Amino acid sequence: MSMIQADRASAVEVHADAAAAARAVAERFVAAAVEAVEQRGRFTVALTGGSSPRAAYRLLAEERFASRIPWEHVHLFWGDERCVPPLHPRSNYAMAHAAFIANVPIPYGNVHRMRGEMRPVDGASAYSEEMARVFDVGVPIFDLVHLGVGPDGHVCSLFPFDPLLVERVRNVGVAILQPLGEPRISLTVPVLNAAARVEMIVVGRDKARIVRQVLRGPLDPFRIPAQLVRPIDGELTWTLDRDAASKLEKG
Repeated sequence: MSMIQADRASAVEVHADAAAAARAVAERFVAAAVEAVEQRGRFTVALTGGSSPRAAYRLLAEERFASRIPWEHVHLFWGDERCVPPLHPRSNYAMAHAAFIANVPIPYGNVHRMRGEMRPVDGASAYSEEMARVFDVGVPIFDLVHLGVGPDGHVCSLFPFDPLLVERVRNVGVAILQPLGEPRISLTVPVLNAAARVEMIVVGRDKARIVRQVLRGPLDPFRIPAQLVRPIDGELTWTLDRDAASKLEKG
């Protein structure tokens, strides 16, 4: 593992390959969970979807990781969700459920999924209420937020030029993936930036261009929403494999 200096990130870790990056993500999840439970009695994490975190999530179900996690005190949330039923192939919840949730002893009530099967505006409202019940504060402060980055620079379902990018009152809103006309439920920028730790998980050569744009390109956050992720008091770590970091290393 090596480190790369980047002006808009607290830390950029470059791992030899996707498997090594996944192990780092899983190890950080374990460490954050243990620390949060020891200090505050629970661990709250917002998971991400896409292909990049899947290998790390599968590791969480393996004995070497699962046995070290205090699952009874872990609360799982999601950064965004497609408006589909929970076991739909495009569901972020379905991916995480298959990867590890179904195979670890986490209490059912500690899994706080977004209700993608509801009407989008109702699903967003329901999730805001769900977070309020758990956090009992205006803007929830997650112990850890996992994010991926789309090829267009989106994070969660905060797409370029979407009105949700400027939302500063609501914690959850509805976004539209324009090419598909697909509605999604998403956390808003203030929630992401309130987190104690944010980890951007990005692997694959197809993400090298956007990684460089986010970290080294001109600041243009409405065109590249990932640039809006700048935790106020928390830590930001980019966990990359060598392929995703390939254009950073060229200076």
